[in-house]
Amino acid sequence: MRRIIAATFVSLDGVMQAPGGPQEDPTGGFQFGGWTFHYFDEATGAALGQMFDKPFDLLLGRKTYDIFAAHWPYAGEDDPIAVLFNKVTKYVATRKDATLDWNNSQSLGADVAAALTELKKGEGPDLLIQGSSDLIQTLLRHGLIDEYNLLIFPLVLGKGKRLFGDGTAPAAMKLIRSQSFPSGIIMATYEPAGDVKTGSFALQDPSEAEIQRRQSLE
Repeated sequence: MRRIIAATFVSLDGVMQAPGGPQEDPTGGFQFGGWTFHYFDEATGAALGQMFDKPFDLLLGRKTYDIFAAHWPYAGEDDPIAVLFNKVTKYVATRKDATLDWNNSQSLGADVAAALTELKKGEGPDLLIQGSSDLIQTLLRHGLIDEYNLLIFPLVLGKGKRLFGDGTAPAAMKLIRSQSFPSGIIMATYEPAGDVKTGSFALQDPSEAEIQRRQSLE
């Protein structure tokens, strides 16, 4: 069975829009494109490279696909990530009729969730999401993401497309591994861990003040 892994750059407040450059995705008036650039160093780059050590295929929303297709085929054979990305299969969630010109690219069709449910049942490498915030929201609604591999950057962006947007179903997460870097970046890997469990630190017999406080909220 294949897994879907969301490998994502996020700010401390959960924004994932346009990490690579000002022209990447300025939609919605986003003004901070390229916010990851000054944090990368050799150690972070090496850790990021480990993400691609295991076999994978790419799973992309149409906007991210267009960004990648305009960059990676032209990056040169001396770039190891370009070599990988150009070789693997690219599964694309798209409503457009335009041809997917990047080699080894194929559309997921009209029902993305159904197509991915079937793909996950088959044999093959993990399906690695890069960027693709809109696609991630669809997969969150259908519970199709098996792992979150997050690079969390030490800044707050205030607005922009978020990893966990409106309508995300509540869920507990289990931390699988983590690593921090001198730049302030934290790499953390999580897996879904069932429903959110709640409890209470309140006194077993609430005080009169607490009873009044609760009543004031009604």
